[in-house]
Amino acid sequence: MSPWLLVVLAGLLETGWAIGLKYSEGFSRPIPSALTILGALTSFWLLSLAMKDLPVGTAYAVWVGIGTLGTAILAVILFAEPVNLVRVLGILMILGGIIALKLA
Repeated sequence: MSPWLLVVLAGLLETGWAIGLKYSEGFSRPIPSALTILGALTSFWLLSLAMKDLPVGTAYAVWVGIGTLGTAILAVILFAEPVNLVRVLGILMILGGIIALKLA
């Protein structure tokens, strides 16, 4: 499997476990907590596989960027977090950074 695909999948799972942290309510709810831990472990594992072929700085930054981007978008959708110009510009800058690292 392509290392870039592994990073993307790992980043999507990072989004999932970050959102899962909210639903786990401080790891007090068993099912959301278990899914969050499973998502985090799988995300780390996929990232580690991708780092066999990609530079660590690039792979890690893209992974974090995808997770941050996905989490910020889902937080607006799921938790009604505010949308304003500064937030949108920040998300667009993260997206630009991910694209720049992929092209570098």
